[in-house]
Amino acid sequence: MKRALLLLPLLTGAAPAPAVLTIEVGNVRAAKGVVHVDICPETQFLRDDCPYSGEAPARLGTTRVVVGGLPAGDYAAQAFLDENHNGKVDRALLGIPKEGVGFSNDAKIRLGPPKFSEARFHFDGADKTIRLNLRYFLGANGPPAKS
Repeated sequence: MKRALLLLPLLTGAAPAPAVLTIEVGNVRAAKGVVHVDICPETQFLRDDCPYSGEAPARLGTTRVVVGGLPAGDYAAQAFLDENHNGKVDRALLGIPKEGVGFSNDAKIRLGPPKFSEARFHFDGADKTIRLNLRYFLGANGPPAKS
């Protein structure tokens, strides 16, 4: 009987639903623009050509971004608050980000971006949620404190 149930999707032509990675991005300082998240394998980490990405309208505090069609594997997430909706991280003098940026595992940003190993997470092909926080180097540091 178990074997028949396992074969049922093959017999009916139904494919399993693709898994979804949900990224909860915290410390969003404005409900303006979009929060963009790239999901990158090691070879494309910190580059503009990550094969998987998603974005959602920015919400003050936490914004949820969903990425579908992601195969099982090891990845790192890189996120930014695109306040002016121009599709890139705006930078000030010396390349300092003007908009909030963050990485999976809340990997630290010191004198440069984190290493892949610090931001790495495993996606096993089943629905999963990860969380990260944006960091700001210029302007307000995050949403206002609640009274």
